[in-house]
Amino acid sequence: MTQTLDDLKAKYPGAESFNFGDSAELSGELIALVRSGKKTGTCGALRDFTEGGDALPVVGRKDIALDWDGKPALVIETLSVTICRFCDVDTKFALSEGENDDLAGWQRDHQAYFERNGGFSPEMELVCERFRLVEDLAGEAQ
Repeated sequence: MTQTLDDLKAKYPGAESFNFGDSAELSGELIALVRSGKKTGTCGALRDFTEGGDALPVVGRKDIALDWDGKPALVIETLSVTICRFCDVDTKFALSEGENDDLAGWQRDHQAYFERNGGFSPEMELVCERFRLVEDLAGEAQ
């Protein structure tokens, strides 16, 4: 049985919903990385978490990742949240995002992402989140 967003918000009170990435292709790739267990971290520009923007992740809260079409795909639980400048992100966190094999690749790809989405500076502050998969809404519970 497919669970609607309303069903999931009732099941996980306080859950926020969000999309990974900034395109259908990237969103699908990132959801697949979470499903595979390779992606256990994510980050966003702190500027995007201002009033009227995205809700900041909260340790212990379970949130709902939507596919690009807005259908619930995953439920994750936030394990840790830190604010860190882009230039201070370390290899351990970069690799937790599951998208790159080294810090240099993470820096290149994330710089391009931030340039597409509001601007980039090596000094920009990021919200760095570590999470675990709680429920795969494609049918495989964790």
